[in-house]
Amino acid sequence: MLGTMTPLETTTTPRKYNGTSSIYLPTVATITNAYTETAMEKVFTVRLPGGENLNHNPGQFVMVSIPGVGEAPISVMSSPSRTGETFDLCIRKAGDLTGVLHDLVPGDQIGIRGPFGRGFPLEVFKGKDILVAPGGLGMAPARSLIDEILDNRDQYGRLIVLYGARNPAEILFRDTLREWRGRDDIDLLVTVDHPDESWVGHIGVITRLFPRVQINPFNTVGITIGPPIMYRFVIIEMLGKGLNPTQIWMSFERRMKCGVGKCGHCQVNHRYSCQDGPAWTYAEALAFEEAL
Repeated sequence: MLGTMTPLETTTTPRKYNGTSSIYLPTVATITNAYTETAMEKVFTVRLPGGENLNHNPGQFVMVSIPGVGEAPISVMSSPSRTGETFDLCIRKAGDLTGVLHDLVPGDQIGIRGPFGRGFPLEVFKGKDILVAPGGLGMAPARSLIDEILDNRDQYGRLIVLYGARNPAEILFRDTLREWRGRDDIDLLVTVDHPDESWVGHIGVITRLFPRVQINPFNTVGITIGPPIMYRFVIIEMLGKGLNPTQIWMSFERRMKCGVGKCGHCQVNHRYSCQDGPAWTYAEALAFEEAL
């Protein structure tokens, strides 16, 4: 049965800038910092005009554009608690637009629309244990949620993070992971599918980490973010831990083009991933034959 939809936690009200209030027109933002994270990922710090706050929720995304090149949805990496005059985006080089983005340097400008979509319902999560299982690039939007929880630690219960990557070279945010390992208020396990000679951690797909943790299924929320092919296997593990479909959340992005529910590219049955998602419960996804 379809779970109850959480009210949209979205900021789709148009941003007013230079007299413009159209959700279709990008705001010209400035890159203030950029650094290489892996061979394929680069992190950009972005500043809106006047240092305006993005006012997003973890799990939401922005549309990033370069005139004459294109536009694409990018999840926000920053947590709301750490977003002031700037916010961060972790972008994988995967096509024409992202290839051009990777060549940009501080001082260059890009177009920003959003934030859009339904993020994760923080008010619902408060007081509960949180199990986050990101895979690959999914750690970027997961970090928005994890940092938000860490910065408001007394409002949440236990925090468990299970992170899987294909190989050690593709692990994101190594310094941050090292910092998390040094904390006593977060349980972190990392695994890789294909280790190299330097790897001394867990080996195998992310589902192999689940037997290593115990949870209270009556007071735990499970979140998974990553490649869609990973979801069905992670969800099986979460269900095996005693979570029910309404306790399991995923970030489901599907060919989002406009971000505002007008183009129809991201439609799944009668729902739009860009507005009713990208954060969905498994109970909601069960109603969509095409979702998983």
